[in-house]
Amino acid sequence: MDIRRTVLWMIFSFSLLLLWNNWQIHNGKPSLFGGPTPTASTSEPQAAANNATPSVPNSPAPVTATPSAVPGAAAPAAARSEEIVITTDVLRLTFDTMGAQLVRAELLKYPATGQPDKPTVLLDRSAGLNYVVQTGVVGAPNGQSFPTHQTPFRFVSSDRQMTGDDLVVAFESESGGMKVTKTFTLHRGRYDIDVRHDLANVGAAPVTPALYLQLERDGNDPADTSSFYHTFTGFAVYSEQDKFQKITFSDIEKKKANYIKQADNGWIAVVQHYFATAWVPPQGKPRNNELLEVQKNLYAARSIEAVGEVAPAAAARVDSHLWVGPQDQKAMAALAPGLELVVDYGWLTIIAKPLFKLMTWLHSLLGNWGWTIVALTVLIKAVFYPLAAASYRSMARMKQVAPRLQALKEKYGDDKQKLNAAMMEMYRTEKINPLGGCLPMVVQIPVFISLYWVLLASVEMRGAPWILWVHDLSIRDPFFILPAIMMATMFLQIKLNPTPPDPVQAKVMMIMPLVFGGMMFFFPAGLVLYWCVNNTLSIAQQWSITRAMQRKTEAAANR
Repeated sequence: MDIRRTVLWMIFSFSLLLLWNNWQIHNGKPSLFGGPTPTASTSEPQAAANNATPSVPNSPAPVTATPSAVPGAAAPAAARSEEIVITTDVLRLTFDTMGAQLVRAELLKYPATGQPDKPTVLLDRSAGLNYVVQTGVVGAPNGQSFPTHQTPFRFVSSDRQMTGDDLVVAFESESGGMKVTKTFTLHRGRYDIDVRHDLANVGAAPVTPALYLQLERDGNDPADTSSFYHTFTGFAVYSEQDKFQKITFSDIEKKKANYIKQADNGWIAVVQHYFATAWVPPQGKPRNNELLEVQKNLYAARSIEAVGEVAPAAAARVDSHLWVGPQDQKAMAALAPGLELVVDYGWLTIIAKPLFKLMTWLHSLLGNWGWTIVALTVLIKAVFYPLAAASYRSMARMKQVAPRLQALKEKYGDDKQKLNAAMMEMYRTEKINPLGGCLPMVVQIPVFISLYWVLLASVEMRGAPWILWVHDLSIRDPFFILPAIMMATMFLQIKLNPTPPDPVQAKVMMIMPLVFGGMMFFFPAGLVLYWCVNNTLSIAQQWSITRAMQRKTEAAANR
């Protein structure tokens, strides 16, 4: 019983710690578990864009760029900037002709949180968010500059609205004897964009340019970030050598970022809850990865690839891919190896990924994510039925001997040594394992935690309705009905369990539904739905097993 008391105190203490930690985050203070402290942007977007300075480190192939050739100063005052809006069936993209930068991306199929009539804005260059996609060419001879994201480009396409299956958007610029054409090919129903850079040497001497692909973002959390559960916002780098690496803005600021610097494969990305932006450079070609703080609260991830020597009147072409959209695991996996890992399930990925696949299969049959959660919970309970049954039988036996335990406590009083010896003798005689009610539940904990992350991280839950008042499973229940049901089912479960002989332990048991229920008031409705269904099934199973054992005991007594 001392072990059970210890376990209960640990659970209760951890719950209080979580509540305190979430309250700290809610009030803008650092998390007790580490991670970046929310900060406000301190820079103007346009100034930040002008200060994004790509550098070319030692590259696997010769690159002749020097610091003076790297763009760092503001664009010429006389240069004119125009915004070009491109629309497909799933994206509305805004390009700035200054550098042909992608400065705004609206996801037309994903409504903004709390604003169902407006699309989610993933990329933007505004006072509240500085998050853009840039490319450019460096490596020009001293005193010259090739077209970069600070060089004026011309929009050379005719179509701005998708009418067929593909939409081609092209920009052109010439500088330092190099003509650069950026071509973006968008596809119907897709969030991956084919990006081609054509580099033509229009000068009189050979050059050795390098192409950089860059993602720039401020360090602020997304506007709809919850204060009561943590999701990662930051950079990610993937390679076959080091696999998936997450890097926080805080680590970059402190110059503690650990990631692969040189590779010939993989990708770079910016990750946030439900959405991601990623550059996938050409595979099999050496490149350098850089993560750096451009200025206060502004960070950049870039991949720099040496193109090789380009002779006069010759040209080179570099094909890459850009992802701007939701964390669609199937589509991202098809685009690049490991790209689906931006949906980060942590160390329990080996369990979480099969659970997600099972969920998607169930959804293909049911067509509703709420009922999919219900069905998945039923299947999980069925798989663990034998373990849960063993646990409930142990609890039922403990409940039957509870009066005898109380009598032993009264008999031995404060003599804990004799009391424990008498209790162990009774357990041995009645063939009761005092830990039998705990151990089967411990086995199930990894599955429960994995399912928690699947429901929390899957973009499929975002905006998905269930029934009646639940219109979005990714946000909290607007009327707190599901959390109230969860608290009630937890109380009922406790009533079905044997009352602990220790009054302090009994009080802790009665407080736990309030603690966990209070936490669930701020968690997504999909998670609370899972716990409600799980508790209801547990109550039904426990009640039926307890009743069966009571009938068996009564029948034996009447013989």
